[in-house]
Amino acid sequence: MSPSVASVLAAVDAVAPLAKAASWDPVGLQVGDGGARVATAAVCHDVTETVVEFLEREPVDLLITYHPLLFGPQAALVAGPTPAGRALRLVRAGVSVAAVHTAFDVARGGSADALAESLGIADTSGFGPVWGADSVKFVVFVPESASDVVAEAMAEAGAGAIGNYTQCSFRIDGIGTFVPGVGAEPAAGSVGRLNRETEVRIEMVAPASRRDAVAEVIRSTHPYEEPAFDVYETHGNAGMLGRCGALARPVELDRFAREVGERLETSVRYAGDPASSVATVAVAPGSGSSLIEMAAGRADVLVTGDVSHHRARSALDRDLAVIDAGHVPTERPGLRALYAAVSEIVLETRDLTRFDPHPWREP
Repeated sequence: MSPSVASVLAAVDAVAPLAKAASWDPVGLQVGDGGARVATAAVCHDVTETVVEFLEREPVDLLITYHPLLFGPQAALVAGPTPAGRALRLVRAGVSVAAVHTAFDVARGGSADALAESLGIADTSGFGPVWGADSVKFVVFVPESASDVVAEAMAEAGAGAIGNYTQCSFRIDGIGTFVPGVGAEPAAGSVGRLNRETEVRIEMVAPASRRDAVAEVIRSTHPYEEPAFDVYETHGNAGMLGRCGALARPVELDRFAREVGERLETSVRYAGDPASSVATVAVAPGSGSSLIEMAAGRADVLVTGDVSHHRARSALDRDLAVIDAGHVPTERPGLRALYAAVSEIVLETRDLTRFDPHPWREP
């Protein structure tokens, strides 16, 4: 039997953990039924009119798109040349749609790594944190004998997942003290007397959406009548949108800019002294000018797209050159990597990245 949409997306999540996506980014299943079966899939850059027309002629069960089809809340799905209109047509064609976007940007082997590799940048490290969806941290104090039972129940309820790892926890041994009051039925100790109990402090993160579920399993599995636990709002485990590394040998900025254009098969523009030496390069796929401040001081040049006049001036003020290779061209290497990854999950996967959404043309 063919896998379900949900199981395919679970496999995609192992490649590009959706929890690592930016909090504003609507990744995951956007159109369709998680229980529907997937015999065929397709990968595209954007869900354009051309992509939808193709899928109306030759439908697949699941479309994995890099850019989300629906970015904001939709009050209605009405026919027309709009994202909502395209969603309506895909529903009619029986095509489910899921997006990866910034989850794939920050993933190991994803868009940022693919861009760096395509430009010959080695020994890369990540920079430019992308903060994910709201999360919480549970801190619970459990008798040592029950610590594994409680932690495993918390994990089953959705806590303890960090990237590709599950059941992640931090534990510290200590002594808990308490005096059971009148009417209490303590699991240990006596009413009216100070009790000292060897306990384990367990810390586990969880999506904010799973807060109530995790709290419930703590109460149902904890041996104490009144389990002690705290819940904190937290931000952590950020993915890194950019990559920074070194070229095999230094090269003049003007020459490197031309090489970027040749490798990405696009026209480029750059800001900086043409004769300046480039030895270290920072990259950010798509629209990455927000990383200028973080790239300055760690690289000679930043390669990205959608750089405005004022952002370019800001970079030069920080002694950072900028090569603007365009939004879509800087994402293309990642699209090849995305198609390869999905093809490993669904054997019959069609490559619709050939329907390139780059809007700009040269005269």
